[in-house]
Amino acid sequence: MSDRHPTAVVRSKIDRKRRLSLIWAIPIVTALIGAWLAWSTLSQRGPLITITFQTAEGLQANQSHVRHKDVDMGIVQNVGLTADRKRVQVTIQMNREAEPLLTDRAQFWVVRPRVFAGSISGLQTLFSGSYIDLLPAAEGGEAKRAFAGLENPPVLQSDVPGRTFLLEASRIGSISLGSPIMFRDLEVGEVLGWDVGEMARSIVVHAFVREPFDKYVHDNSRFWNASGAKVHLGTNGLELQLESLRAVVLGGIAFETPDDPKVAEESQADHAFTLYQSRDAADSSNFKRSVLFVANFTGSVSGLAVGSAVTVRGLKIGEVSSVSLVYDRATDNVVVPVHFTLEPERIALLNLPTNGDLDTRMAELVRRGLRVKLESANILTGQKQLAIDLYRDAGAGQLSKDGDAYVVPVLGGSADDPATAATNLVNRLNDIPFESIGRNLDQTLAGVNALVNDRQLSQSLAELHATLAGAQALVTNLNRGLAPITQRMPAIAAGLENSIKRTDKLIGSLESGYGGDSRFSRDVGHLMSQLSDAARSIRVLTDLLTRHPEALIRGRTDQGTP
Repeated sequence: MSDRHPTAVVRSKIDRKRRLSLIWAIPIVTALIGAWLAWSTLSQRGPLITITFQTAEGLQANQSHVRHKDVDMGIVQNVGLTADRKRVQVTIQMNREAEPLLTDRAQFWVVRPRVFAGSISGLQTLFSGSYIDLLPAAEGGEAKRAFAGLENPPVLQSDVPGRTFLLEASRIGSISLGSPIMFRDLEVGEVLGWDVGEMARSIVVHAFVREPFDKYVHDNSRFWNASGAKVHLGTNGLELQLESLRAVVLGGIAFETPDDPKVAEESQADHAFTLYQSRDAADSSNFKRSVLFVANFTGSVSGLAVGSAVTVRGLKIGEVSSVSLVYDRATDNVVVPVHFTLEPERIALLNLPTNGDLDTRMAELVRRGLRVKLESANILTGQKQLAIDLYRDAGAGQLSKDGDAYVVPVLGGSADDPATAATNLVNRLNDIPFESIGRNLDQTLAGVNALVNDRQLSQSLAELHATLAGAQALVTNLNRGLAPITQRMPAIAAGLENSIKRTDKLIGSLESGYGGDSRFSRDVGHLMSQLSDAARSIRVLTDLLTRHPEALIRGRTDQGTP
């Protein structure tokens, strides 16, 4: 059996060499991944910077980020106070790609919901939280790691093409950061700010005009303050002028470029212009020559102010520059010197001489009747203006000078003005004691009211009404009672007439029997005469009662009538 079934011999060999177990591959791979992540993080990490703000509103460490054009540029690591404890210092770990942007011209600000420069921004942070926005310089600049943050976002992004111009003004009024700049009713730019270094003399406003509108700014362009709205009451009714609703709220600046082929080149950046207070002042700047005048008024000049118009035949040729009070020792009176400037170029074909020749020409005009008169510019508002013209019937006058200003005689007084006359009329109406008249009228009406509502008077009127009603009823009853009698009167009169006829026959018979000269005959004749008168009277009474039955009560009322 052993031959058929051989026995297998198993031999073991012990390998004494050590081998690494596969289980160690897991921590090795983990370590490699960690090292790669660490290297990747360190390779992408940029510089560490600090930014100071007034407050840390909305910023949180390890949560708030720094962004540029919605691209993550870093994360806030720490929020604390500065050494003097007056500001907040924010430490930020920036990315490596942000390093070229960190120059001394870079700007940082906290993006949060706010209303600034006429617009609402940062509403998205209501859900995502506040973050820090980065605005790098367009070009150039030195590397920097410590910055002072802006409390408000910049009005203009540095990558917007255009040019900035300098506008010099005595005051800026309601112009603010972000105020629009208008050109032909279009918003073409914004106000970036102003310089305060020379504020004692003037203010320089930085006005940015975007492309392609900046090419319309030439050296002869005129800028003016277009803030608010202008209300004008003229011959066409009430007119409201405004550049835009945004300019009403934030203030604004408008400009215009005259069509002058001699000045066709565009103005360079930072070119200086004058900022006028109104469009009228800007239009007046076209006139290069002005002549100074002064008029001394002895009456009231109420309603006349600086800027009031000086007109010729109703058209403006100048404006009032100052109004003051001066005591005149010669006349022992207070006068009102009104200084004004005229721009002769507003009158076409008028060529006034210069230097001494102008004095001679002005003296001649005053001799011919050149006078200044105060007149009403608006009756409703009481505004006044000056009118200068040649009045032929003013008589000869004499010209004098007050420094460089020509003293022009004044024609008439303030009482000659229709508005002043209307004011005087109103003042006279005010002198009428309407209050006393009203009180007397109230007392009279109260007495009448008491008399009308008096109980005794009411009773008397009621009794009178009852008496009249009774009298009316009595007359009615009399009319009804006399009606049958009136109807029988004709029959009675007819019977009397028949009796008279029969009596005549009887008398005839008696006369034939007794004779016409007997006493009986005479008595009978006298009786017949009385009977005739009685019949006639009854007939007249019948006719009277037929027409006026009330005569039985009142008597005859037709005395003197035929």
